[in-house]
Amino acid sequence: MDEGFCIIVATFLKIGLTGGIGSGKSTVAQRLQQRGFPIIDADAISRSMTQAHGAAMNAIQNTFGADMLTPEGALHRDRMRDLIFANPQAKKQLESIIHPLVAQEIAAQEKQALERGAACAVYDIPLLVESQKWQDYVDLIWVIDCSPATQIARVCARNGLTAAAVERIIAAQAPRAARLACADAVICNDGISLDELNAQVDALVAQIAQYRP
Repeated sequence: MDEGFCIIVATFLKIGLTGGIGSGKSTVAQRLQQRGFPIIDADAISRSMTQAHGAAMNAIQNTFGADMLTPEGALHRDRMRDLIFANPQAKKQLESIIHPLVAQEIAAQEKQALERGAACAVYDIPLLVESQKWQDYVDLIWVIDCSPATQIARVCARNGLTAAAVERIIAAQAPRAARLACADAVICNDGISLDELNAQVDALVAQIAQYRP
């Protein structure tokens, strides 16, 4: 952790929250929301864009064809996952459709938080480390960290995926070392209770509270 992070003063403090799949990012975000922080969830926004009648679906159908849609008209996630693992260009095409829409919605939610008088917000961004744009945008980066073995076990139990499938997802994300290198603070979520996890989050909240305008 960068011990100097807590002296940052901003008119509106932007905290980037990230971690690999299965790290417990949603649990940490929930605790921060309980503590009164607005949560701007890039993953939830992206999912909303790819639901039936979502803002990205026309462009996705035009680019990838109707086979990438479910019968209800949402993104067929399993087929798209297989495609982008096999074809890096397809991943770039999908990102070029979704990312601008997500950025627009993030800006809109940030504006709403400001209008409500919020002093800061948490930006839940799974691919924060992969994006220099988002690294530069936020004031602080908080990383939830755990071992790859823990990630695999959690995601297999939660999503019913095979260990090999989860390993492929982990391999496609930023390396653990890269996330840790970008972190202003690390929240360890390996072999601990929920109370212990919440205590780490609360300690970080206490460190920044006196500097929030």
